[in-house]
Amino acid sequence: MASSSCFIFALFIAISFSSMDIGLAARHLLQTTTPNLPGIPSLNNPTLPPLPSFPTLPQPQATVPPLPTISSLPQPSLPTVPKIPQLTLPPLPANSLPNLPSSFPSLSPPPSPSTP
Repeated sequence: MASSSCFIFALFIAISFSSMDIGLAARHLLQTTTPNLPGIPSLNNPTLPPLPSFPTLPQPQATVPPLPTISSLPQPSLPTVPKIPQLTLPPLPANSLPNLPSSFPSLSPPPSPSTP
């Protein structure tokens, strides 16, 4: 168990040392000035030829066949569930808690060994 915690601690230290270089590199990038870039020339917009028109296709005239009707089937009757008589529980005995002593006896410490 101790070796896994040492390994995790060593991994944490290694990751923290490796991230320090990244922080320094980011700070170096923030402190550099941006170079002046040349302007981008504007391009002319080409004109496209118009799109050809699509021919209209004839729509088929289909007839839908009649749907079947749902016939009513006789519904079976559900069986009756037998009645279970209600059971009454016997009354619980009225037991009182035992009386606790109001004070506990004090114990004397064991005798200490004597030195000669």
